[in-house]
Amino acid sequence: MTRLLIIQPDPSDPLGPLGDWLTDAGAELDVRLQPDGGLPTDVDGYQGVVCLGGDMGAQDDAKHPWLADVRRLLAKAAAKNLPTLGICLGAQLLTLATGGRVEEGSDGPEVGPHLVAKKDAAWTDPLFADLPLMQDVLQFHTDAITRLPPGAELLASAPRYANQAYRLGRCVYGVQFHIETTPAVVESWAAECPEVAEFARPGSLEHDALVTVHADIEETWRPFAQRFVRLAAGELAPAVDRQRTLPLA
Repeated sequence: MTRLLIIQPDPSDPLGPLGDWLTDAGAELDVRLQPDGGLPTDVDGYQGVVCLGGDMGAQDDAKHPWLADVRRLLAKAAAKNLPTLGICLGAQLLTLATGGRVEEGSDGPEVGPHLVAKKDAAWTDPLFADLPLMQDVLQFHTDAITRLPPGAELLASAPRYANQAYRLGRCVYGVQFHIETTPAVVESWAAECPEVAEFARPGSLEHDALVTVHADIEETWRPFAQRFVRLAAGELAPAVDRQRTLPLA
């Protein structure tokens, strides 16, 4: 059994259908809702780590001091080249833990169903290569990844915020968007944060629109989740180290 540590920073963003996709692929999930669920001191005994989203900022340690523990654990996972996936806040925490930068988005919140586009490096990546050129995702964030961690490769981008998905090393991933939501979860976020939801395109947060986009998200991202489990299980080879070459004279 491939054992995955699932870090859930906020009750409002549960594992949702992503949990089903992971378990259907053969993973055993150890879900830790923060802060009461605690965190292991190390990632020994796990074959992979997933960190979900949340309402707080990735640097909001004054209100949520346990965020520092999450960042430390993500840094350990990255240092050990353990297959890791950070989603939205999880990607921002991973970014900070590995030397990148997260700031309030200069172009305002990014909200609702959107498309992101594969970058060149994605075509040879074990998780992203088989994704379509344009991928349906769900956005709901006010902060943005403004600088990738040193050595990271950009895998997906979008017009408003460029750093939508990246890989660090051979198997550590961050995605700024959501793939784990349901229409009900997004509707609850919109109800709780109307000042953020108003940045969505008109009609894009209506129930029928959310049902449609979530069906498209499942079609694209369920196989991605299955590949992540295979990567964690050692059945899928991680990315090849980026070749560093000197310029020709």
